[in-house]
Amino acid sequence: MTTLKAPELLLPAGSLDKMRAAYDFGADAVYAGQPRYSLRARNNEFRLEQIGIGIAEAHARGKKFFLTSNLLPHNDKVRTYLRDIEPIIAMKPDALIMADPGLIMMVREKWPEVDIHLSVQANTVNWAAVKFWQNVGVKRIILSRELSFDEIEKIRQECPDMELEVFVHGALCIAYSGRCLLSGYFNRRDPNQGTCTNACRWEYGTQASATDPNTGEAMAVQMQGDFDFAKSQQEAESSFSSCGNGERHPAADNIYLLEEKGRPGQLMPIMEDEHGTYIMNSKDLRAVEYVERLTKIGVDSLKVEGRTKSLYYVSRTAQVYRRAIDDAVAGRPFNPELITELEGLANRGYTAGLMDRRPANDYQNYETGHSIAHRSQFVGEVRGVANGWAEIETKNKFSVGDTIEIIHPSGNRKVKLEQMKDKNGASIDVAAGSPTHVWIPVDGPVEGGLLARMF
Repeated sequence: MTTLKAPELLLPAGSLDKMRAAYDFGADAVYAGQPRYSLRARNNEFRLEQIGIGIAEAHARGKKFFLTSNLLPHNDKVRTYLRDIEPIIAMKPDALIMADPGLIMMVREKWPEVDIHLSVQANTVNWAAVKFWQNVGVKRIILSRELSFDEIEKIRQECPDMELEVFVHGALCIAYSGRCLLSGYFNRRDPNQGTCTNACRWEYGTQASATDPNTGEAMAVQMQGDFDFAKSQQEAESSFSSCGNGERHPAADNIYLLEEKGRPGQLMPIMEDEHGTYIMNSKDLRAVEYVERLTKIGVDSLKVEGRTKSLYYVSRTAQVYRRAIDDAVAGRPFNPELITELEGLANRGYTAGLMDRRPANDYQNYETGHSIAHRSQFVGEVRGVANGWAEIETKNKFSVGDTIEIIHPSGNRKVKLEQMKDKNGASIDVAAGSPTHVWIPVDGPVEGGLLARMF
Protein backbone atom coordinates (compact mmCIF):
# COMPACT_ATOMS: atom_id res chain seq x y z
CA MET A 1 0.00 0.00 0.00
CA THR A 2 1.38 3.40 -1.00
CA THR A 3 1.76 5.81 1.91
CA LEU A 4 0.27 9.21 1.13
CA LYS A 5 2.30 12.31 1.87
CA ALA A 6 0.41 14.71 4.13
CA PRO A 7 -0.04 18.10 2.49
CA GLU A 8 0.85 21.19 4.45
CA LEU A 9 -2.12 22.88 6.15
CA LEU A 10 -1.81 26.63 5.59
CA LEU A 11 -3.96 29.07 7.58
CA PRO A 12 -4.44 32.85 7.45
CA ALA A 13 -3.08 35.10 10.18
CA GLY A 14 -4.51 38.60 10.47
CA SER A 15 -3.02 38.97 13.96
CA LEU A 16 -0.58 37.26 16.30
CA ASP A 17 -3.45 35.78 18.32
CA LYS A 18 -4.92 34.22 15.18
CA MET A 19 -1.51 32.93 14.17
CA ARG A 20 -1.10 31.22 17.55
CA ALA A 21 -4.61 29.75 17.35
CA ALA A 22 -3.88 28.39 13.86
CA TYR A 23 -0.81 26.58 15.16
CA ASP A 24 -2.58 25.38 18.31
CA PHE A 25 -5.38 23.81 16.28
CA GLY A 26 -3.24 22.06 13.70
CA ALA A 27 -1.78 24.39 11.07
CA ASP A 28 1.68 23.67 9.71
CA ALA A 29 2.15 27.19 8.40
CA VAL A 30 0.48 30.60 8.28
CA TYR A 31 0.56 33.51 5.87
CA ALA A 32 0.48 37.14 6.92
CA GLY A 33 1.03 40.32 4.97
CA GLN A 34 2.85 43.61 5.38
CA PRO A 35 -0.10 45.96 4.78
CA ARG A 36 1.54 48.25 2.21
CA TYR A 37 2.45 45.39 -0.12
CA SER A 38 -0.22 42.77 0.45
CA LEU A 39 -3.92 42.71 -0.45
CA ARG A 40 -5.00 43.14 3.17
CA ALA A 41 -4.24 46.71 4.15
CA ARG A 42 -7.30 46.76 6.43
CA ASN A 43 -7.68 44.71 9.62
CA ASN A 44 -4.02 43.72 9.55
CA GLU A 45 -1.84 44.18 12.61
CA PHE A 46 1.36 42.85 11.02
CA ARG A 47 3.70 45.81 11.06
CA LEU A 48 7.44 45.20 11.16
CA GLU A 49 7.54 44.37 14.87
CA GLN A 50 4.67 41.88 14.69
CA ILE A 51 6.15 40.20 11.63
CA GLY A 52 9.41 39.67 13.54
CA ILE A 53 7.55 38.22 16.53
CA GLY A 54 5.49 35.98 14.27
CA ILE A 55 8.48 34.56 12.41
CA ALA A 56 10.40 33.93 15.63
CA GLU A 57 7.46 32.20 17.32
CA ALA A 58 6.74 30.08 14.24
CA HIS A 59 10.31 28.83 14.02
CA ALA A 60 10.45 28.15 17.76
CA ARG A 61 7.44 25.85 17.31
CA GLY A 62 8.84 24.15 14.22
CA LYS A 63 6.22 25.86 12.04
CA LYS A 64 6.46 28.05 8.93
CA PHE A 65 5.61 31.70 8.38
CA PHE A 66 5.02 33.01 4.85
CA LEU A 67 5.02 36.75 4.16
CA THR A 68 2.35 37.82 1.68
CA SER A 69 3.68 40.45 -0.69
CA ASN A 70 1.28 39.99 -3.59
CA LEU A 71 0.36 43.54 -4.46
CA LEU A 72 0.15 44.52 -8.13
CA PRO A 73 2.12 47.75 -7.62
CA HIS A 74 2.16 51.04 -9.39
CA ASN A 75 5.49 52.83 -9.90
CA ASP A 76 5.57 54.53 -6.50
CA LYS A 77 5.45 51.22 -4.63
CA VAL A 78 8.01 49.65 -6.95
CA ARG A 79 10.33 52.51 -5.95
CA THR A 80 10.06 51.73 -2.22
CA TYR A 81 9.66 47.95 -2.35
CA LEU A 82 13.25 46.73 -1.92
CA ARG A 83 13.86 49.25 0.84
CA ASP A 84 10.81 48.14 2.82
CA ILE A 85 11.18 44.39 2.26
CA GLU A 86 14.88 44.26 3.22
CA PRO A 87 14.38 44.24 7.02
CA ILE A 88 11.76 41.51 6.62
CA ILE A 89 14.13 39.38 4.52
CA ALA A 90 16.61 39.69 7.39
CA MET A 91 14.02 38.09 9.71
CA LYS A 92 14.04 34.99 7.47
CA PRO A 93 10.41 34.30 6.62
CA ASP A 94 10.02 30.86 5.05
CA ALA A 95 8.85 32.35 1.74
CA LEU A 96 7.48 35.47 0.10
CA ILE A 97 4.10 35.11 -1.62
CA MET A 98 4.33 37.35 -4.69
CA ALA A 99 2.35 38.09 -7.87
CA ASP A 100 4.06 40.86 -9.81
CA PRO A 101 6.74 39.71 -12.28
CA GLY A 102 8.76 42.90 -11.83
CA LEU A 103 8.96 42.58 -8.05
CA ILE A 104 9.77 38.88 -8.37
CA MET A 105 12.65 39.76 -10.71
CA MET A 106 13.97 42.36 -8.27
CA VAL A 107 13.87 39.97 -5.31
CA ARG A 108 15.46 37.14 -7.31
CA GLU A 109 18.30 39.46 -8.35
CA LYS A 110 19.04 40.79 -4.87
CA TRP A 111 18.19 37.76 -2.72
CA PRO A 112 18.40 34.63 -4.89
CA GLU A 113 18.30 32.42 -1.79
CA VAL A 114 14.79 33.60 -0.78
CA ASP A 115 11.95 31.17 -1.58
CA ILE A 116 9.13 32.70 -3.62
CA HIS A 117 5.59 31.33 -3.85
CA LEU A 118 3.58 32.61 -6.79
CA SER A 119 0.30 34.14 -5.60
CA VAL A 120 -3.12 33.10 -6.90
CA GLN A 121 -3.29 36.69 -8.20
CA ALA A 122 -0.95 35.61 -11.01
CA ASN A 123 -3.74 33.40 -12.43
CA THR A 124 -1.76 30.23 -13.12
CA VAL A 125 -4.11 27.82 -14.92
CA ASN A 126 -1.88 25.48 -16.96
CA TRP A 127 1.27 23.39 -16.71
CA ALA A 128 3.20 25.46 -19.26
CA ALA A 129 2.85 28.54 -17.07
CA VAL A 130 4.02 26.50 -14.08
CA LYS A 131 7.15 25.49 -16.00
CA PHE A 132 7.77 29.12 -16.96
CA TRP A 133 7.71 30.24 -13.34
CA GLN A 134 9.84 27.26 -12.34
CA ASN A 135 12.49 28.44 -14.82
CA VAL A 136 12.32 31.90 -13.27
CA GLY A 137 13.18 30.37 -9.90
CA VAL A 138 9.79 30.31 -8.17
CA LYS A 139 9.54 27.44 -5.66
CA ARG A 140 5.76 27.05 -5.33
CA ILE A 141 2.72 27.89 -7.45
CA ILE A 142 -0.59 28.78 -5.80
CA LEU A 143 -2.95 27.56 -8.48
CA SER A 144 -5.91 29.55 -9.74
CA ARG A 145 -9.28 28.84 -8.12
CA GLU A 146 -10.75 28.34 -11.58
CA LEU A 147 -9.17 24.88 -12.01
CA SER A 148 -10.93 21.52 -11.83
CA PHE A 149 -9.51 18.44 -10.11
CA ASP A 150 -8.59 16.97 -13.47
CA GLU A 151 -6.70 20.11 -14.45
CA ILE A 152 -4.84 20.16 -11.13
CA GLU A 153 -3.91 16.51 -11.63
CA LYS A 154 -2.63 17.21 -15.15
CA ILE A 155 -0.42 20.00 -13.85
CA ARG A 156 0.96 17.68 -11.18
CA GLN A 157 1.75 15.02 -13.79
CA GLU A 158 3.51 17.50 -16.09
CA CYS A 159 5.35 19.30 -13.26
CA PRO A 160 6.27 16.57 -10.75
CA ASP A 161 9.03 18.56 -9.04
CA MET A 162 7.17 21.85 -8.48
CA GLU A 163 5.35 22.59 -5.22
CA LEU A 164 1.62 23.17 -5.78
CA GLU A 165 -0.79 24.93 -3.44
CA VAL A 166 -4.60 24.91 -3.68
CA PHE A 167 -7.27 26.93 -1.86
CA VAL A 168 -9.75 24.65 -0.05
CA HIS A 169 -11.83 27.01 2.09
CA GLY A 170 -12.98 30.62 2.35
CA ALA A 171 -14.55 33.48 0.46
CA LEU A 172 -14.64 33.44 -3.34
CA CYS A 173 -14.24 36.68 -5.25
CA ILE A 174 -16.63 37.52 -8.05
CA ALA A 175 -13.59 38.33 -10.20
CA TYR A 176 -11.11 36.04 -11.87
CA SER A 177 -8.78 34.85 -9.07
CA GLY A 178 -9.51 37.98 -7.09
CA ARG A 179 -8.68 40.64 -9.69
CA CYS A 180 -11.76 42.68 -8.85
CA LEU A 181 -12.57 46.34 -9.59
CA LEU A 182 -15.94 46.57 -7.83
CA SER A 183 -14.70 48.18 -4.62
CA GLY A 184 -12.79 50.74 -6.68
CA TYR A 185 -15.91 51.52 -8.70
CA PHE A 186 -18.19 52.03 -5.72
CA ASN A 187 -15.75 53.37 -3.10
CA ARG A 188 -12.59 54.52 -4.90
CA ARG A 189 -10.68 51.86 -2.95
CA ASP A 190 -8.69 49.53 -5.20
CA PRO A 191 -8.78 45.83 -4.24
CA ASN A 192 -5.58 45.26 -6.18
CA GLN A 193 -3.81 47.79 -3.96
CA GLY A 194 -4.92 46.11 -0.72
CA THR A 195 -7.96 48.24 0.16
CA CYS A 196 -10.91 46.05 -0.87
CA THR A 197 -14.16 46.90 0.94
CA ASN A 198 -15.78 43.57 -0.04
CA ALA A 199 -18.53 45.39 -1.91
CA CYS A 200 -19.67 42.11 -3.47
CA ARG A 201 -20.71 40.91 0.00
CA TRP A 202 -22.98 43.78 0.96
CA GLU A 203 -26.76 43.46 1.15
CA TYR A 204 -28.36 45.45 -1.65
CA GLY A 205 -31.81 46.73 -2.45
CA THR A 206 -32.61 47.63 -6.05
CA GLN A 207 -34.36 50.77 -7.33
CA ALA A 208 -35.37 51.61 -10.87
CA SER A 209 -34.00 54.81 -12.38
CA ALA A 210 -34.62 57.36 -15.10
CA THR A 211 -32.09 59.57 -16.87
CA ASP A 212 -32.03 63.24 -15.90
CA PRO A 213 -32.50 65.11 -19.22
CA ASN A 214 -30.23 67.93 -18.06
CA THR A 215 -27.28 66.03 -16.61
CA GLY A 216 -27.60 62.55 -18.16
CA GLU A 217 -27.23 61.00 -14.71
CA ALA A 218 -29.36 58.14 -13.40
CA MET A 219 -31.98 59.33 -10.90
CA ALA A 220 -34.12 57.19 -8.62
CA VAL A 221 -37.73 56.62 -9.65
CA GLN A 222 -40.33 56.67 -6.90
CA MET A 223 -41.87 53.20 -6.89
CA GLN A 224 -45.26 52.08 -5.63
CA GLY A 225 -44.99 48.81 -3.73
CA ASP A 226 -42.14 46.36 -4.23
CA PHE A 227 -39.92 46.59 -7.28
CA ASP A 228 -40.12 43.41 -9.36
CA PHE A 229 -36.56 43.01 -10.63
CA ALA A 230 -37.28 39.79 -12.56
CA LYS A 231 -40.24 41.38 -14.35
CA SER A 232 -38.20 44.41 -15.28
CA GLN A 233 -35.44 42.21 -16.64
CA GLN A 234 -37.93 40.20 -18.72
CA GLU A 235 -39.31 43.41 -20.20
CA ALA A 236 -35.80 44.58 -21.12
CA GLU A 237 -34.97 41.24 -22.74
CA SER A 238 -38.27 41.26 -24.64
CA SER A 239 -37.57 44.74 -25.95
CA PHE A 240 -34.13 43.68 -27.10
CA SER A 241 -35.29 40.48 -28.79
CA SER A 242 -37.97 42.38 -30.73
CA CYS A 243 -35.31 44.29 -32.65
CA GLY A 244 -35.12 42.26 -35.87
CA ASN A 245 -32.51 44.41 -37.58
CA GLY A 246 -29.73 43.56 -35.13
CA GLU A 247 -29.73 46.99 -33.51
CA ARG A 248 -29.94 47.39 -29.76
CA HIS A 249 -33.22 48.61 -28.35
CA PRO A 250 -32.70 51.43 -25.81
CA ALA A 251 -34.61 49.48 -23.16
CA ALA A 252 -31.94 46.78 -23.25
CA ASP A 253 -29.45 49.09 -21.53
CA ASN A 254 -31.28 49.64 -18.27
CA ILE A 255 -29.60 51.33 -15.34
CA TYR A 256 -30.55 50.31 -11.82
CA LEU A 257 -29.56 52.01 -8.60
CA LEU A 258 -28.25 49.87 -5.76
CA GLU A 259 -28.81 50.86 -2.15
CA GLU A 260 -26.65 49.05 0.38
CA LYS A 261 -28.30 48.24 3.71
CA GLY A 262 -25.71 50.09 5.78
CA ARG A 263 -25.72 53.17 3.55
CA PRO A 264 -29.35 54.28 3.16
CA GLY A 265 -29.86 57.00 0.61
CA GLN A 266 -26.52 56.42 -1.15
CA LEU A 267 -27.60 55.14 -4.55
CA MET A 268 -25.00 53.55 -6.82
CA PRO A 269 -25.68 52.93 -10.52
CA ILE A 270 -25.18 49.52 -12.08
CA MET A 271 -25.79 48.69 -15.73
CA GLU A 272 -27.89 45.93 -17.22
CA ASP A 273 -27.46 44.77 -20.81
CA GLU A 274 -29.07 41.97 -22.81
CA HIS A 275 -27.10 39.40 -20.83
CA GLY A 276 -28.51 40.44 -17.47
CA THR A 277 -27.25 42.20 -14.35
CA TYR A 278 -24.38 40.76 -12.40
CA ILE A 279 -25.07 41.00 -8.67
CA MET A 280 -22.68 39.44 -7.00
CA ASN A 281 -21.87 37.61 -3.76
CA SER A 282 -20.56 34.11 -4.43
CA LYS A 283 -21.04 31.23 -2.05
CA ASP A 284 -18.01 30.36 0.07
CA LEU A 285 -15.52 27.70 -0.97
CA ARG A 286 -15.50 24.44 0.99
CA ALA A 287 -13.51 21.43 -0.14
CA VAL A 288 -13.05 19.49 3.10
CA GLU A 289 -14.80 16.49 1.51
CA TYR A 290 -12.17 16.53 -1.26
CA VAL A 291 -9.05 16.61 0.90
CA GLU A 292 -8.37 12.93 0.21
CA ARG A 293 -8.54 13.47 -3.54
CA LEU A 294 -6.21 16.47 -3.43
CA THR A 295 -3.82 14.48 -1.22
CA LYS A 296 -3.79 11.59 -3.69
CA ILE A 297 -3.15 14.01 -6.57
CA GLY A 298 -0.06 15.15 -4.69
CA VAL A 299 -0.92 18.76 -3.84
CA ASP A 300 1.74 20.05 -1.47
CA SER A 301 -0.28 22.64 0.46
CA LEU A 302 -3.98 23.12 1.26
CA LYS A 303 -4.83 26.75 1.93
CA VAL A 304 -7.63 28.40 3.90
CA GLU A 305 -8.61 31.96 2.98
CA GLY A 306 -9.51 34.59 5.57
CA ARG A 307 -6.99 37.00 7.09
CA THR A 308 -9.85 39.30 8.14
CA LYS A 309 -11.93 36.47 9.65
CA SER A 310 -12.41 35.79 13.38
CA LEU A 311 -10.30 33.83 15.84
CA TYR A 312 -13.10 31.26 15.91
CA TYR A 313 -12.97 30.88 12.12
CA VAL A 314 -9.21 30.29 12.16
CA SER A 315 -9.40 27.80 15.04
CA ARG A 316 -12.35 25.82 13.67
CA THR A 317 -11.07 25.57 10.09
CA ALA A 318 -7.59 24.58 11.28
CA GLN A 319 -9.03 21.85 13.47
CA VAL A 320 -11.44 20.50 10.84
CA TYR A 321 -8.97 20.44 7.95
CA ARG A 322 -6.26 18.96 10.21
CA ARG A 323 -8.57 16.04 10.96
CA ALA A 324 -9.46 15.67 7.27
CA ILE A 325 -5.77 15.52 6.28
CA ASP A 326 -4.92 13.06 9.05
CA ASP A 327 -7.85 10.82 8.06
CA ALA A 328 -6.85 10.91 4.40
CA VAL A 329 -3.23 9.98 5.11
CA ALA A 330 -4.28 7.20 7.51
CA GLY A 331 -6.68 5.73 4.94
CA ARG A 332 -9.77 6.43 7.01
CA PRO A 333 -13.02 7.28 5.17
CA PHE A 334 -14.19 10.87 5.11
CA ASN A 335 -16.13 11.83 8.24
CA PRO A 336 -19.26 13.83 7.26
CA GLU A 337 -19.33 15.40 10.74
CA LEU A 338 -16.57 17.70 9.52
CA ILE A 339 -19.10 19.32 7.19
CA THR A 340 -21.41 19.92 10.14
CA GLU A 341 -18.65 21.58 12.14
CA LEU A 342 -17.97 24.02 9.30
CA GLU A 343 -21.69 24.91 9.18
CA GLY A 344 -21.19 26.63 12.54
CA LEU A 345 -19.05 29.27 10.87
CA ALA A 346 -20.63 32.36 9.36
CA ASN A 347 -20.99 31.53 5.68
CA ARG A 348 -23.05 32.38 2.61
CA GLY A 349 -23.66 28.79 1.68
CA TYR A 350 -20.89 26.50 0.52
CA THR A 351 -19.65 25.39 -2.86
CA ALA A 352 -16.68 23.45 -4.20
CA GLY A 353 -16.33 26.24 -6.73
CA LEU A 354 -14.98 25.06 -10.06
CA MET A 355 -13.05 22.12 -8.63
CA ASP A 356 -15.79 19.54 -8.95
CA ARG A 357 -18.20 19.97 -11.85
CA ARG A 358 -20.34 17.06 -10.56
CA PRO A 359 -20.76 17.32 -6.76
CA ALA A 360 -21.41 14.07 -4.94
CA ASN A 361 -25.09 13.63 -4.05
CA ASP A 362 -24.35 11.99 -0.71
CA TYR A 363 -22.67 15.17 0.56
CA GLN A 364 -25.55 17.29 -0.72
CA ASN A 365 -28.08 15.05 1.01
CA TYR A 366 -26.06 15.16 4.19
CA GLU A 367 -26.04 18.94 4.23
CA THR A 368 -29.81 19.22 3.77
CA GLY A 369 -30.53 16.61 6.41
CA HIS A 370 -28.20 15.88 9.28
CA SER A 371 -26.24 19.11 9.43
CA ILE A 372 -29.29 21.36 9.63
CA ALA A 373 -30.21 19.74 12.93
CA HIS A 374 -26.68 19.89 14.36
CA ARG A 375 -25.46 23.43 13.97
CA SER A 376 -23.53 25.69 16.29
CA GLN A 377 -22.84 29.36 16.93
CA PHE A 378 -19.64 30.90 18.28
CA VAL A 379 -20.46 32.45 21.67
CA GLY A 380 -17.22 33.15 23.54
CA GLU A 381 -13.50 32.90 24.21
CA VAL A 382 -11.92 31.51 27.39
CA ARG A 383 -9.85 34.29 28.99
CA GLY A 384 -8.75 32.57 32.18
CA VAL A 385 -9.42 29.73 34.63
CA ALA A 386 -9.46 29.79 38.45
CA ASN A 387 -10.86 27.38 41.06
CA GLY A 388 -12.86 25.34 38.54
CA TRP A 389 -14.44 28.35 36.84
CA ALA A 390 -13.57 29.76 33.42
CA GLU A 391 -13.84 33.43 32.54
CA ILE A 392 -15.63 33.81 29.20
CA GLU A 393 -15.52 36.89 27.01
CA THR A 394 -18.86 36.63 25.26
CA LYS A 395 -19.37 37.08 21.52
CA ASN A 396 -23.02 36.02 21.22
CA LYS A 397 -25.87 35.32 23.63
CA PHE A 398 -26.10 31.98 25.47
CA SER A 399 -28.02 30.75 28.50
CA VAL A 400 -28.10 28.26 31.33
CA GLY A 401 -29.58 25.05 29.93
CA ASP A 402 -27.80 25.40 26.55
CA THR A 403 -25.55 22.67 25.24
CA ILE A 404 -22.11 24.20 24.87
CA GLU A 405 -19.25 22.81 22.81
CA ILE A 406 -15.83 23.57 24.27
CA ILE A 407 -13.40 23.77 21.34
CA HIS A 408 -9.85 23.06 22.47
CA PRO A 409 -6.60 21.91 20.81
CA SER A 410 -6.63 18.81 23.03
CA GLY A 411 -10.07 17.84 21.72
CA ASN A 412 -13.65 19.12 21.75
CA ARG A 413 -16.35 18.17 24.19
CA LYS A 414 -20.02 19.03 24.71
CA VAL A 415 -21.48 19.94 28.08
CA LYS A 416 -24.85 21.16 29.28
CA LEU A 417 -24.48 24.52 30.99
CA GLU A 418 -25.94 24.16 34.48
CA GLN A 419 -24.95 27.48 36.07
CA MET A 420 -23.26 30.80 35.35
CA LYS A 421 -22.00 33.83 37.33
CA ASP A 422 -21.45 37.50 36.55
CA LYS A 423 -18.34 39.50 37.44
CA ASN A 424 -19.61 40.03 41.00
CA GLY A 425 -20.20 36.33 41.58
CA ALA A 426 -23.97 36.58 41.37
CA SER A 427 -25.85 33.74 39.70
CA ILE A 428 -27.24 34.62 36.25
CA ASP A 429 -29.21 32.73 33.62
CA VAL A 430 -28.26 34.59 30.44
CA ALA A 431 -24.97 35.86 29.06
CA ALA A 432 -25.64 38.80 26.79
CA GLY A 433 -23.77 39.20 23.55
CA SER A 434 -20.46 40.98 23.17
CA PRO A 435 -18.92 42.61 25.04
CA THR A 436 -19.30 41.19 28.55
CA HIS A 437 -17.56 38.68 30.82
CA VAL A 438 -19.17 35.77 32.64
CA TRP A 439 -17.93 32.72 34.53
CA ILE A 440 -18.96 29.11 33.96
CA PRO A 441 -17.91 25.90 35.77
CA VAL A 442 -15.44 23.74 33.85
CA ASP A 443 -13.91 20.29 34.13
CA GLY A 444 -10.89 19.50 31.99
CA PRO A 445 -8.62 21.64 29.84
CA VAL A 446 -10.15 24.89 28.55
CA GLU A 447 -7.30 27.43 28.60
CA GLY A 448 -7.13 29.15 25.22
CA GLY A 449 -10.35 27.45 24.15
CA LEU A 450 -13.50 28.70 22.46
CA LEU A 451 -17.20 28.14 23.14
CA ALA A 452 -19.98 27.38 20.68
CA ARG A 453 -23.70 26.99 21.44
CA MET A 454 -25.28 23.91 19.87
CA PHE A 455 -28.79 24.13 18.43
